[in-house]
Amino acid sequence: MAGPVKNNPQNKPPADNWRNTLYTIIFEADTPAGKLFDEVLILAIMLSVIVVMLDSVRDITAVYGGLFYSLEWFFTILFTVEYFLRMICVGRPVRYATSFFGIIDLLAILPTYLSLLLPSSQYLVVIRVLRLLRIFRVLKLVQYLGEADLLMRALRGSKRKIILFLFTVLNLVVILGSLMYVIEGSESGFTSIPRSIYWAIITLTTVGYGDIVPQTNLGQALASLIMIIGYSIIAVPTGIVTSEITSASKYYKGRVCQNCSFEGHDIDAKFCKRCGAELL
Repeated sequence: MAGPVKNNPQNKPPADNWRNTLYTIIFEADTPAGKLFDEVLILAIMLSVIVVMLDSVRDITAVYGGLFYSLEWFFTILFTVEYFLRMICVGRPVRYATSFFGIIDLLAILPTYLSLLLPSSQYLVVIRVLRLLRIFRVLKLVQYLGEADLLMRALRGSKRKIILFLFTVLNLVVILGSLMYVIEGSESGFTSIPRSIYWAIITLTTVGYGDIVPQTNLGQALASLIMIIGYSIIAVPTGIVTSEITSASKYYKGRVCQNCSFEGHDIDAKFCKRCGAELL
């Protein structure tokens, strides 16, 4: 009599094993293979951006133009393979393709292929404009940083506080700018309230271009007060975001939903908060 069939990973269909392994390598960064994949991909992205930057320098392109062209196609093919591998191993390819990073991945490879449709010399200007879209590859770096989702959660959590802070600053610069307009007038360059508000903003943020300067003693005293207020105001949004980061880090865990690729679920989460799929 045959014994019971053991439940082990070997009983899974080979296709599922292949997809799961590929998904773990591409989307999970807590395994040696996943970390190696991220490191190689980040290096490729950085090198491709360097090629784009150097290719924009006319003197360098005149000497190494052929090399840059070959490297561009190498990186384009590499990122194309990566894009399709992501589509294959994700449970919902359409959702990934229409997500922010899915669109960025597509924008990273499209310009080079579009250039094949415009081979004529009169379209060279258009091709160069299209090639600038390859800079979007820089944005792909964000999804490989482990703390990126934590930072986004903190920014979302502090959104209302930041909006209230900006509203307060807006009221403050309107009041101070209008007051400076009354004190100084057009003789000192404060020709209108909007221009005076502009001066209040660059003074409050401690930028100080120096294109408009108060001339009267009262105006200079008010300017000094605005500068002091500016130093204290700069620290406010930093404190808000830092507090939210500390709070979010208590609940953050870099788990990724294998179905829709959503990251950053709570520690005790069993299902994806976006699509409802079970977290493995």
